Amino acid sequence: MTFKESLTTLPQYILPHHPLSRIMGFLTHSKNKAWKNFFINQIIRHYHVNMDESLEQNIDNFACFNDFFTRELKPGIRPIADQPGAIACPADGAVSQCGKITTGNIFQAKGKSYSVIDLLGGSKNQASVFENGNFATIYLSPKDYHRLHMPIAGTLRQMIHIPGRLFSVNGATANSVPRLFARNERVVTIFDTEMGPMALVLVGAIFVASIETVWHGEITPPTSSTIQTWNYSNDAPVLPRGAEMGRFNMGSTIIVLFAKDKMAWPNDLQANKTVKLGQKIGTAQ
Repeated sequence: MTFKESLTTLPQYILPHHPLSRIMGFLTHSKNKAWKNFFINQIIRHYHVNMDESLEQNIDNFACFNDFFTRELKPGIRPIADQPGAIACPADGAVSQCGKITTGNIFQAKGKSYSVIDLLGGSKNQASVFENGNFATIYLSPKDYHRLHMPIAGTLRQMIHIPGRLFSVNGATANSVPRLFARNERVVTIFDTEMGPMALVLVGAIFVASIETVWHGEITPPTSSTIQTWNYSNDAPVLPRGAEMGRFNMGSTIIVLFAKDKMAWPNDLQANKTVKLGQKIGTAQ
């Protein structure tokens, strides 16, 4: 952790994360045309958002900033890897870390890791499924497409909402805050797939006004004070590879977990690598 990272991170410990995020949620859903157009234009300029990829390119036609932020892409702009055994990237973004789950822990940054048990909400049985498996952590910046898609086809078995803090999830914070992704509020989804169990963990962050899935709708807000679990058996959602499964209303991080000996990441999938939705990032074993 550098001195600059400390200056960026330490104030976050005392910030009222959830009230600030609720305020941001109000602002991003405002339909005041002058305000939302100003906000949209600032983000486009500052983060160099590529609007040529957006299905809707006239910012006047977005009802609010959040509609712009979760904008739909043009059909075919992100082809989904369709080779047998291919694992498609679930989002636009950058790899934060990826690799093996070792002794029940996931690598976060130099000198920092967190346990699968903590990430998944405290269930030893759930965590044991991913013992010595593989993980990939993908960070979505404000310029990225903010809908999340299925890496492979799956049948939803369980969803868990875990309350927590809302630290930023950028590189500086990941280098500084211990157990960052197991401390932040998050939604865990567990799927049964042809490669065995797969977890997609949607991690909230400061100013992330809400997390939602296609089968449930908005999960947070409101934020519960206790862990909530939904089990799916009858009429469980079945989603094909590449299908939209959820979205962040403001940016954040998705973590993908697979069980032992079920798949492998390529050697060039490393920290800070830019990735795009649909590209092949892994292969079944």
